[in-house]
Amino acid sequence: MLDASPTKDTLLEVNNIEVIYNHVILVLKGVSLTVKEGGITALLGGNGAGKTTTLKAISNLLHSERGEVTKGSILYRGEKVQELDPAALVKKGVIQVMEGRHCFEHLTVEENLLTGAYTRRDGKGAIDADLEMVYNYFPRLKERRKSQAGYTSGGEQQMCAIGRALMSRPETILLDEPSMGLAPQLVEQIFEIVKAVNEGEGVSFLLAEQNTNVALRYAHTGYILESGRVVMEGTAEALRENPDVKEFYLGMSEEGRKSFRDVRSYRRRKRWLS
Repeated sequence: MLDASPTKDTLLEVNNIEVIYNHVILVLKGVSLTVKEGGITALLGGNGAGKTTTLKAISNLLHSERGEVTKGSILYRGEKVQELDPAALVKKGVIQVMEGRHCFEHLTVEENLLTGAYTRRDGKGAIDADLEMVYNYFPRLKERRKSQAGYTSGGEQQMCAIGRALMSRPETILLDEPSMGLAPQLVEQIFEIVKAVNEGEGVSFLLAEQNTNVALRYAHTGYILESGRVVMEGTAEALRENPDVKEFYLGMSEEGRKSFRDVRSYRRRKRWLS
């Protein structure tokens, strides 16, 4: 098991889990990972690798899709949580930002943010203070706070979804494909905010992302999934320098940049699958 930050406590521990859909389709095959307190952990891989399923297994959202964890365990601060109701997990400090953002389109941006504080019982003053905190990280949301969320841009909706998660006062955010559908400059902006929230608020992140290049620049540690298995893990720096990761995920080789189309021996040369 990866232990890149031994001085930090382990918040989340996924131990050798298997996930089956519809009682027959094996999607995850012995996935293990850890998330350290105060860290950013990237879960990388292409479409269909099992990233979203892993996040939903952790947040207990599989049952709505006829999926279930059939083997292994998921621990949060040493406590088994895979049988918890999703709302109970939120109260423990774990919240997921779904792929595709899923804002309430008919509500304003500010109303969307306030839905994130729905389960809190610490009073209006604390919630108002956190709303201002969110606006400090996302000044664009403050400008658009009275706008109907359904009429905001994709980048603004992604900011709104992350801001709504912050309003629940989370300890850990599971962030699914934050770059999806966004222009490159917006992707950088979103990741800069994730970094700022991580450093400023101490929120830990487990983020699933296809954009390996960007994710490894901001994460501390990373895991690469393929076909429902973890095929490589390490510090972000080590993964960035790994020749296989450079060639197959970052589009670089010793000869320079390559496309997948140019790599004829792609399957054959994946040493970690042999």
